Amino acid sequence: MENKNEVPEFDLDEILNEFHDEPAPDAAEVEPDEELEALLHLPELTITPVVVKDTSIEALLEDVPDLPVLEGDTTVLPEVALEGHTVQFAPIIEEAQPKSLTEDTIQIPEQEHPASNDETRPIGDLSAFLKESAPAAEEAAEAAPEEEKPSIPEPIPFRSRLRELKRQLVAGPEKRYYELSEVGTARLQIALLLNIAIVILCAGVTTMFALDMVPENRLRLVIFSQVLAMMCSALLGSHLMVDSIGDLMKGRFTVNTLLTLTFAACMIDGIFCLMELRVPCCAAFSLEMTMALWARLQRRNTEMAQMDTMRKAVRLTGIIKVENYYEGMDGLLRTEGEVDDFMQTYDKMTSPELVQSIYAALSFVACLGIAGFAGYLHGISMGVQILSTSLLVAVPATFFISTTRPMAILEKRLHMVGTVLCGWEGVKDLCGKAAFTLTDMDLFPKGSTKLNGVKFYGDREPDEVVSYSASLILRSGGGLVPVFQQLLKNRSCESFAVENFQNYGDGGIGGEVCGEPVLLGTLDFLQDMGVEIPEGTMVSQAVYASIDGQLSAVYAISYAKMRSAAAGLVTLCGYRKLRLLKVPGDFMLTESFLRTKFNVKTKRIRFLDREAAAELNRFHPDPSEPVLALATREELVSSAYAVTGARALRQSTKLGVILHLLGGMLGLITMLVLGYLGSTELLTPTNVLLYQLVWAVPGLLVTEWTRIV
Repeated sequence: MENKNEVPEFDLDEILNEFHDEPAPDAAEVEPDEELEALLHLPELTITPVVVKDTSIEALLEDVPDLPVLEGDTTVLPEVALEGHTVQFAPIIEEAQPKSLTEDTIQIPEQEHPASNDETRPIGDLSAFLKESAPAAEEAAEAAPEEEKPSIPEPIPFRSRLRELKRQLVAGPEKRYYELSEVGTARLQIALLLNIAIVILCAGVTTMFALDMVPENRLRLVIFSQVLAMMCSALLGSHLMVDSIGDLMKGRFTVNTLLTLTFAACMIDGIFCLMELRVPCCAAFSLEMTMALWARLQRRNTEMAQMDTMRKAVRLTGIIKVENYYEGMDGLLRTEGEVDDFMQTYDKMTSPELVQSIYAALSFVACLGIAGFAGYLHGISMGVQILSTSLLVAVPATFFISTTRPMAILEKRLHMVGTVLCGWEGVKDLCGKAAFTLTDMDLFPKGSTKLNGVKFYGDREPDEVVSYSASLILRSGGGLVPVFQQLLKNRSCESFAVENFQNYGDGGIGGEVCGEPVLLGTLDFLQDMGVEIPEGTMVSQAVYASIDGQLSAVYAISYAKMRSAAAGLVTLCGYRKLRLLKVPGDFMLTESFLRTKFNVKTKRIRFLDREAAAELNRFHPDPSEPVLALATREELVSSAYAVTGARALRQSTKLGVILHLLGGMLGLITMLVLGYLGSTELLTPTNVLLYQLVWAVPGLLVTEWTRIV
């Protein structure tokens, strides 16, 4: 098609008709080129609109004086419309689905002089034009400087991990926390308080009866009130009894199941008490129900505290156990933790609870045997009385809290430091002989080490001394690295490469910087190395720098004693079966320094050299290893309380269960003897209550063991 120099004018209606789906009436009058003849005979044409997003082109089009010229199916911009080559577009044939031109960007190069009409060239297909312009665009992109190329930000792994962690926390611990919050503990607390009141009233009436302070005409009323009080106590703990029946239907015999059977036996014995005018042992039963409610309350508070700790986490640090880590001892290493490590283990039955269940089932069978034996010898009434009393003395009252109270006490400490234990298996694996590594960041976290000042000696430039000292510190690593990095930045100095680096292990390091020997260390170290120290430079907690055998600077360093680090180190040093391994880092953290700073016995701390530390680095945590505990804070006390708390919890729980088992078996033996003799003088409500209270004293003391963590 020939380009015409004359530009006809069109109004807006004609332009809209030209771009309509149906061909315009005057389109047939335009004679097409031979190249486009085949395309013009197509039945239906569609022109996809182009959205221009480049603000520079939009500004350029605003200066166009006239509207574009429409010639048939070809749109020609006026000569003054664009500078450079004028591009003429042919109609685009609509295929299955037309592509939008906004997906690609066409850049029109700018020229100093406008193009003439001879430079106007038609392009039959937009795709051909894009293919033709692609190599030029690639060459222009390669020729452009690197700083001009658009940089695509890479995803930050920490943010993605934090997002995934929050999703898991919301779906697990946070959901469970709000479920427990909706249930609450108010009902349990009210039931517990009412049961305590019932125990006090029943104990008072029982004491009056033992002291012959109850008239005979009031004895039946006293017996009836005792039975009624026992029924009220059972009503307050009815949810426990219903749950115990559900456990029994599932094949689990728990101490609550035994308590339910005890209530049934006491109620039957209460009928015989009304007939024989003897006082039942209601006070002992109410005391056991009180302890059972207290155990349920402690278990719920513990679970809520654990879920509250987990739901506030922004990062989880797990503790795993590695076999044969150091000198034949297992090692406790810290690694990344997952939410499932806790959610899949925290509610599993513990070994002490399993022992309780087994003992409860065996003691019930034993009580039935003793009662049957006594009933065979002395009648049904004697057998029922022996059965109810045997069930009461077979389980001391504090037996119900022997597993829940130590954990509840420990959880209050763990909640403050953001730590949870991953089930009883985690508790067991955290016990025994093990090695625990300590780093500089454990003892002095970020921000606790600061530079108080520096004094230079000799004729060297201060910047040179700082550069040499910082180069050696950066090569050594440790907690002093951030301090000297900031010093380099403040003085606009640079670091250099270090050759022949040496870590002397006695509070000092050395090496060659720019061919000159440099020593850094404590005052005693430099004096031992033969460096002359002038008088008046005795500064505690200072790094002395020597260049070429001459004292060049003294850096006064402040090590702040953090409460979290001090508490963690003290509790770790208090366990004999735990060996602490201090990995090399800050050369200032010597044994004498730690002993003076934290006031601890450092005989259980082994200060490793670099060869031994490199040997330990070969142990890489296995992802399949079970996580024993999770810490939500990067503090030494969080990991330390997990280790020491698990040891105290296991000892307290084991000792408490064993102690109550002994008390229960002693009670069964006593009932067997009384049942054989047929003696009921000792089976008074007062004696049974006293028996429960006597065993409650050591039971409560044993559960206090976890407070020493």
